[in-house]
Amino acid sequence: MGGHKDASRCAETPQRADAQRNRERILAVAVTELTRSADTPLSVIAKKAGVGQGTFYRNFPSREALVMEIYRHEMRQVADSADQLLGRREPDRALREWMDRLARFSMTKAGLADAIRQATSSPDGPAKPGHDTLLQAADRLLQACEETGVIRPGVTSEDLILAIGGLWQLDPASDWQPRAARLLDLVMDGLRVGAPGRKATDA
Repeated sequence: MGGHKDASRCAETPQRADAQRNRERILAVAVTELTRSADTPLSVIAKKAGVGQGTFYRNFPSREALVMEIYRHEMRQVADSADQLLGRREPDRALREWMDRLARFSMTKAGLADAIRQATSSPDGPAKPGHDTLLQAADRLLQACEETGVIRPGVTSEDLILAIGGLWQLDPASDWQPRAARLLDLVMDGLRVGAPGRKATDA
């Protein structure tokens, strides 16, 4: 009896892995296609992702569900990367790299603006997800930087988002990367002004 259950679990694991891969493929294709045109037919996205209509609609029963999940998925990836970067980099380098990831998210969001507007425009449509997870990630990075004395004390996540607000003005269809990098370098230089330096315990 136990062996039968173990065999069932083993059979389910690859199925779950396949389902997850299908979902991620759909999201990756959808980001590209909906950025290009908010009106891209869902059947085109399913075909390019290499999944059948049934698989597609099991994951995303409507265009609104797909667009909102792209938004949440991209934002979650940026938020989760904060702890990953802190585990591999010095806090100030982690913060600067995270800002690059936030810039890429902002360009994705700008590219999807029409699709997001369409998805959230109806009175009974889904609400646009909040940015709390991004603010919490920024707070963790800023706190780590402040604790090691590499940025000025007292900077909040809201301060940081306001400081890099110029990102939202960039055109995602342009060569935005160099301009974003210059802007974020300026912000990072500003954060370092007045930093007390590394504390003795960190030396």
